[in-house]
Amino acid sequence: MKQVLPIHKVRKDVILGSRRFSNYWWASTIFIGALGFLLAGLSSYFQTDLLPFANSTELVFIPQGIVMTFYGSVGIFLSMFLWLTIIWNIGAGYNEFNKNEGIVKIFRLGFPGKNRQICLKFNIKEIKSIKIDIKEGLNPRREIYLCTKDKRNIPLTRVGQPLLLSEVEEQAAEIARFLDVVLEGA
Repeated sequence: MKQVLPIHKVRKDVILGSRRFSNYWWASTIFIGALGFLLAGLSSYFQTDLLPFANSTELVFIPQGIVMTFYGSVGIFLSMFLWLTIIWNIGAGYNEFNKNEGIVKIFRLGFPGKNRQICLKFNIKEIKSIKIDIKEGLNPRREIYLCTKDKRNIPLTRVGQPLLLSEVEEQAAEIARFLDVVLEGA
């Protein structure tokens, strides 16, 4: 006989990966800037204007043209890396807290290859607490960790722009309440 259990015993938090507006912005901006540098450097080498809005033929190839070509090439590779992380959606996943099965599952997408999918499973009984780590300043950090009884701290929040302090506190309190564990502050 199949027993129907209430859905409120399962909590699933979706984690946004690399497909954020800021990543699209930086990948596009770096590509456009790098393309400009590359074309300016190549224009100085071939002595033809590859950029319609600038006269790059007046640049001396050594040292200005070669440096611009180098910076343009590096920028193109950097933007390709950013676009690939966006396409592959690195860091996306979910945190699933399932009281029905007594399991906490943390799933994330990584880079293609053998370990593309990272899936951590813990028994709810192994969880000691939920910990909030807040550091303000030039590079603020507001993170929520799942603390296990064997002293491991597993991050539950997304990487990137920090959440509002009230959002972090509220989310951590909800998870701790749901799992019936204590909430720690760092």
